[in-house]
Formats: sequence, structure tokens, C-alpha cells
Amino acid sequence: MSQENLFGYIPNKTIIHNLSGSTKLISFILLSLIVMTSFDTRFLVAMTIFSLILFYIARIPWRNIKVLIYFVLVFSILNLLTIYIFEPEYGVQLYNSRTVLFDGIGRYTITAEQLFYEFNVAIKYFTTIPLALIFIFTTDPSEFASSLNRIGVSYRISYAVSLALRYIPDIQDSFFEIRQAQQARGLEMSRKTSLMKRITRSAQIIMPLIFSSLNRIEIISQAMELRRFGKNKSRTWYRYRPFTKKDVIALALIVIISVIGILLFFVNGGRFYNPF
Repeated sequence: MSQENLFGYIPNKTIIHNLSGSTKLISFILLSLIVMTSFDTRFLVAMTIFSLILFYIARIPWRNIKVLIYFVLVFSILNLLTIYIFEPEYGVQLYNSRTVLFDGIGRYTITAEQLFYEFNVAIKYFTTIPLALIFIFTTDPSEFASSLNRIGVSYRISYAVSLALRYIPDIQDSFFEIRQAQQARGLEMSRKTSLMKRITRSAQIIMPLIFSSLNRIEIISQAMELRRFGKNKSRTWYRYRPFTKKDVIALALIVIISVIGILLFFVNGGRFYNPF
């Protein structure tokens, strides 16, 4: 299977790829926390532009992410609709104002405050999702494990996370190989058949694939035990990347952005920016 079809680390020579795994992990955590905490629309819009610029610099192929992007779009729309169905006046309560745009049935009216709140919720997705994709596609699993260990996480847990990330492309590769073999035997699973048939036939592949993957994990864990993995309190890392000047500059920029987001809490008197 072509590497461009896999969901996982893709080697490249961009600035973001050359940063240390620790830098990318710390940056992702800090930016995600400040974005998910803040409801300052001005800050969120700026962060969305910033994350999209980083996404462009990372040069992640569209083929790798289009399915995930479609899924996120559907999930975002459903989430926004659910918020409106259960709390159509939540924005009114937050901003202490009520500007009716369209009258509805009962309490289901369209207010500017509710639309403004849901816009803030939606823009959070378009900020955090590119950041997550950048981290996943530009960070080698082994380097990510060393990064976790460097910030204080046990190397046993770090190595388990690394193995989990490595299994994602392997499982995808096995799935597509089995699907191609089934199609070679006459079992159509392409777009030529109906969606329900594709889902049903894919499910018939996924279950045996899961059990075979569990069996493979058991083999690897036994091999690691035979090699006395976990005996020592620390270990070295083959893919460890030391800090460079680029990492220092990147972390300084992320800290400045985080501080700006925190200062806006005091300027706005809370997490919410109220233009009403």
C-alpha cells in the first residue's frame, strides 16, 4: 500500500519535521489548552489562521486526511445542532443579551448571541484539528516516545504509546491488503457497489483483523519480556532528537501565544469575549 494512503507519520524535510518531538508535544499541549479554554473570538480566529499556516508548512498530503476532515465536519455540524436543540438560549445566558434574528416555534428562536457562541465552538475545531494532524503526521513514533519520557512519563508507558502509533499504519496496510485480496476473488468492495454492502463487507474484514492484531501484540509483549524490557529504571532512545535553536524559538513563540491568551482572560473579565 502506498504510504500516502496511511494515517500516521510521514517523513519529510519541513521546518516542523525538523523540530524535536518534545517541542512539538509541549507546543501541541499548550496551544490545545489555551484554544479549548478561551472563548475570545478574536484570539480564536487568529489561532485558526496560525494553525492553518503551520498546516501548510507541514505539507501533509490531502489524501491522508480527507476522510478524517469529512468526519470532523459531520461531527461538528451534529454537535452544533445538538447544542441548539438542547440549549437554544445558552448564548443569551452567557452574553446577558438577546437579539432575535428569526422567530421560531416556542423557545427555538434564532438569536445573534446563540449564533455567536456556536461560531466560537465551531472555530475551535478548525484550530485544534490541524494542530493534532500536524503533530501526528510530523512526529516519528519513536521520537514521540522519547519526548514523553523526557517530560517525565515512564519509558514503559512511552514505549507502549509508541507501539500503538506504529500499529495504526500496520493495521491500515493489512486491511487494504485483505480488501484487495477479497476483490481479486470476486467480492466487490469498491464504489461500484452500494454503501451498505461496502460497510458490511468491510466489517467482515475488521473483526478478524482486530483479533489477529491482538495476537500480534501478545507475541511482541512476550518477546519484550524475554529481552527483559523494563528491568532498568531508564533507557536510551535510538530516535532521540536534542534541542536546537529552532526548538527554543518555537517554544518561545508558543509561550508568548499562550500568555496572550491568558492575558485576554483579564482583559475580558473572564473566558468570554462579549461584543454585545
